Amino acid sequence: MDMEQARFNMIEQQIRPCAVLDDTVLQTMASIPRDLFAPEGMASLAYADIEVPLAHGEAMMFPRIEGRMLQELEIGIDDECLEVGTGSGYVTACMANMSHHVDSIDIHSDFIEAAEKKLAMVNISNVNLENKNALTDLNGSKKYDVIAVTGSVHEYMPLFEGLLNPGGRLFIVVGEKQVANGMKVERSMDGHFVRTSLFETELKPLVGAEDKPSFSF
Repeated sequence: MDMEQARFNMIEQQIRPCAVLDDTVLQTMASIPRDLFAPEGMASLAYADIEVPLAHGEAMMFPRIEGRMLQELEIGIDDECLEVGTGSGYVTACMANMSHHVDSIDIHSDFIEAAEKKLAMVNISNVNLENKNALTDLNGSKKYDVIAVTGSVHEYMPLFEGLLNPGGRLFIVVGEKQVANGMKVERSMDGHFVRTSLFETELKPLVGAEDKPSFSF
């Protein structure tokens, strides 16, 4: 398979038609080899309009959802970012390409180990990967300009918005499979939060957040 042609087709047939028109996002997704981040033996599926399966019952997000998420986050070159759910490392690479630095966490240590190797292969070093549980191991001592949550939650929780700097942006998918919505949360300069429902989608749940949360930030 011609991977460069497949990547071009992904951009033109999946990403742009999903209203992703930001040049930085398009250039980033066009330049990073998604096939490198796909599991062994699945490189040919990397540019298809599917959730490429990973270990532990996880999956790479639909490319069109990755594009929409990156566009909504409005990532800038000076931004400090947090990714909740490293997964394959592909979204990590995209965010790192667009920002100053990315902290990425995942509950699965083998995902972290594999992503570290693949990020090194594409010469991305402005990242810090850690094996953490997002629901218990984020203490709020560090704040971020951008937060991408790559697993859905049953219903909205304020945990992650509390980690935003003033002016910061958060993307999270809220709801159950087939009745979920992508949501953007913005923290104003005076500390208020604006929550906007963007589009219907579906996304595998964040580990530990499959049911109604019983805690607060």
